[in-house]
Amino acid sequence: MTRPITLAVINQKGGVGKTTTVINLAASLSILGQNNLVIDLDPQGNATTGFGKSNSDEEKNIYNLLIKKINIKETIQKTEIQNLDLIGSHVNLSGLEVETANDSNRAFVLKEILSAEKNGLLNNYDNIFIDCPPSLSLLTIMALVASDELLVPLQTEFFALEGITQLVKTIDRIKENLNPSLTIRGILLTMFDKRNKLSSQVDKEARNYFKEKVYQTVIQRNVRLSEAPSHGLPCVIYDKNCVGSKSYFKLAEEFMKNSNIESAA
Repeated sequence: MTRPITLAVINQKGGVGKTTTVINLAASLSILGQNNLVIDLDPQGNATTGFGKSNSDEEKNIYNLLIKKINIKETIQKTEIQNLDLIGSHVNLSGLEVETANDSNRAFVLKEILSAEKNGLLNNYDNIFIDCPPSLSLLTIMALVASDELLVPLQTEFFALEGITQLVKTIDRIKENLNPSLTIRGILLTMFDKRNKLSSQVDKEARNYFKEKVYQTVIQRNVRLSEAPSHGLPCVIYDKNCVGSKSYFKLAEEFMKNSNIESAA
C-alpha cells in the first residue's frame, strides 16, 4: 500500500483508551523515525489537548476543513514532537451532522479531502491516525469511509466483547456499501490488570475470536497514562520509563513489524 496509510482508531464505547492509544502510538512511531499526522475527529478534542494544543482554536481545526472554509495546509499544526503533526478538533464538530443533513455526499467529505492530497502534501507521512468519537455517528462513518485500516482498542473488562460485535457489524456494512477495501489492522487490549482474572479471560476470548488480529502487546493499567494528558504530553514523553510508555513503544515496534518496516532508531 502506498504511503500514507490512513488508520481510524475506533470503538463506539467510551473510556477504552482510544485517545491514549492515538497519542502514544503516534508519538512512539515518530520517536522511532516515522512521520505521523493525527486528526482529532472527536468534538471533545482530547487528542488535541493531549498534545498541548488548544481545542478552541477558531481557525485551525478539522471542522473548518470539513466545511471547506480552509484548506488542509492551513489546518496542520506542528506538535512539540519531531515528525508528528496534528489537525486539531473544535466543539463545532458536534453540530456537523445536523448542518450537513441535506448533503447526500457528506460521508465522503473527509475521504475526498485526504485523497486529493495523498500524492501531494500528505505524501510525507507514513501514517495518518484518526481519533474517532465514542459513538457510531456521522463523524465515525466519515472516518471509516476515509480509512484504509482500523485499530480497535478493547478494554479487558466485562461487556467488552459484546460491544465489539456491534462494531464489527457496522464495519461490515461500511465495507459493503461505502468502503470495500477497509480492513481491521489490529485489536489492542487495553487497561489490562494482571491481578484480575477477568482481564485474562477477555484476553483469551479476544484471541480465540479475532485470532492473529489481536496484538501480542497488551496495555496495562497505569496511572501515568491518565496523568500525562493534563500536562499536554503523550505519556511516552512525560515518563518514558513507566509501564504504560514501555507498552506503547513495544506496540509501535509490533505495528512497524506488521507493516514490514524496520525501525529507523
